[in-house]
Amino acid sequence: MKKSLILSAFLTFNMIVVGQTEKFPLGDYTELTDTKPYDSEDVWKKQTLPTQLSWGSTDIRYAKLSIPTVQKATRWQTKAWKGERVNAQAVLWTTTDLTGATLSVSDLKNGSSVIPASTATANFVRYVMTDELSKNGKTGCGHREIKADWDSSLVADGLDIIKIRDIKACSTQPIWLNIWVPQDVKAGKYKGTLTVSGANFTSMDLSFEVEVLNRSLPAPKDWKFHLDLWQNPYAVARYYQVPLWSRAHLDAMLPVMKILANAGQKVITASIMHKPWAGQTEDHFDSMVGKIKKIDGSWAYDYTVFDKWIEFMMDEVGIDQQINCFTMIPWALSFDYIDQATNRVLYVETKPGDALYAEYWGTFLKDFAQHLKQKGWFEKTTISMDERGPEAMKEAIKVIREADKDFKISTQGHFYPEIEPEIYDLCLAYGHNFPEEVKEAREKAGKKSTVYTCCSEPLPNVFTFSPPAEGSWTFWHAMAGNYDGYLRWAYNSWTIDPLRDSRFRTWAAGDCYLVYPGARSSIRMERMIEGLQDCEKIRLLREEFTAKNQKNKLQKLNNTVAKFVPENLTKENAGEMINEGRKILNAF
Repeated sequence: MKKSLILSAFLTFNMIVVGQTEKFPLGDYTELTDTKPYDSEDVWKKQTLPTQLSWGSTDIRYAKLSIPTVQKATRWQTKAWKGERVNAQAVLWTTTDLTGATLSVSDLKNGSSVIPASTATANFVRYVMTDELSKNGKTGCGHREIKADWDSSLVADGLDIIKIRDIKACSTQPIWLNIWVPQDVKAGKYKGTLTVSGANFTSMDLSFEVEVLNRSLPAPKDWKFHLDLWQNPYAVARYYQVPLWSRAHLDAMLPVMKILANAGQKVITASIMHKPWAGQTEDHFDSMVGKIKKIDGSWAYDYTVFDKWIEFMMDEVGIDQQINCFTMIPWALSFDYIDQATNRVLYVETKPGDALYAEYWGTFLKDFAQHLKQKGWFEKTTISMDERGPEAMKEAIKVIREADKDFKISTQGHFYPEIEPEIYDLCLAYGHNFPEEVKEAREKAGKKSTVYTCCSEPLPNVFTFSPPAEGSWTFWHAMAGNYDGYLRWAYNSWTIDPLRDSRFRTWAAGDCYLVYPGARSSIRMERMIEGLQDCEKIRLLREEFTAKNQKNKLQKLNNTVAKFVPENLTKENAGEMINEGRKILNAF
């Protein structure tokens, strides 16, 4: 139901034009100062050459102000399926100031066959401030309001969009190379060159070889793995200093969300109430639906913002399989609406099981179901509740079913057998498993059964101080646990100054976001994408070996995947496990 009066009232409440007094960098920027010990100028002067370049490892975050420990290598080799993205990391270190350092990548050639340079990107890796786990080292959760109380340091993570950089003397500059192999390329060994050139130094080359195997990955939108990284459109509006839901806001979000679409994301995060998580992030979530109590006591609803967001994500970004709507059971049981009689935003204080709760949500859900059906989105939509207990969930489910018995429901948290049959998309916390018979029944019913990590896990995780390989390891674990997918709560809930400082007042650094403003990816995000690709490889190989009755190959694959369980992971071995697993995948 759309009324101009409703729209006007809702926009007054929900449209926040961010003030222009505080600016945030989108182009180049100056990193914070690292206060940790580093190599002295005397140590740097012992280098045999003033400027050096070598291939390094994607498992390592190289320190900015210390000489990198690398086995000097000018050639890198890897294997890839058609349609796969592969990553390498080079390291440049210098005892003198370098002016105008520039990166370029050649075409990759195999005789007359060519993988064009346009499929490759080379980025300078930037440094961001991070902190540490809790003092007992057992979690990343917990308040940390005073940054000085936490051990902090600069770490390499963001992949910069700035292509020309001046590099200071006595410093290290990592370089990230990504090659997205075309799906229609001929199998074979392709050779190329990464070049670093500049205004005041001689160009340096590193060679590489990608052996394209005669196997193919589908496009990310066709991956079967159910990826659910929660988006925060409000963070983008604040950082880019644009009005919420304006065309400028959508334009700012497009390249940021395209990174997510190209990772195979399946779910759109939508908020259907004000502060569903009690405003825990730097930029809280507002309601995308206007709820208006009219003078006569009846209710009216405005879906203008909700529709704009969903249509943007589906039509422009390309994420269109599921819409998760948060939430009927927020952390603070206070529910917003616009009171037409007073023209004020008021709140209903009520809880699941109360008559007022049933009226507020039941009336809305009936109208919402009708609207979703008119838009053709009903089958894709879930009413989602995050980490709530079974008793509250039972009461909320009653209201949902009374509004429309066919509503889908999603939830994240622990396994509660008394409500499990009602849940379409059930995501369990890391370390919790579905009973085998339950998982089998859910699979037959076409339901989603997934796993999530958050600040709770010291490892595996994607904090900015986490070993990069843990981003890939998590997805191998999802396959080992027979989950259908993976969820993480924050794709882009940026801190106040995310390019320079990933620390936050509540959780370990980096917990709030995986990509940076300016549509900058990160080492963490790229390693996660690698893991997602591994999941698709595992799925395709399992299907092939089963269809061909190749039991020995299937057993070898399953034995390899089965190793990715919590008891086998240490602080040091994620990279080793991943490298061995990929070696086996690419040998089939």
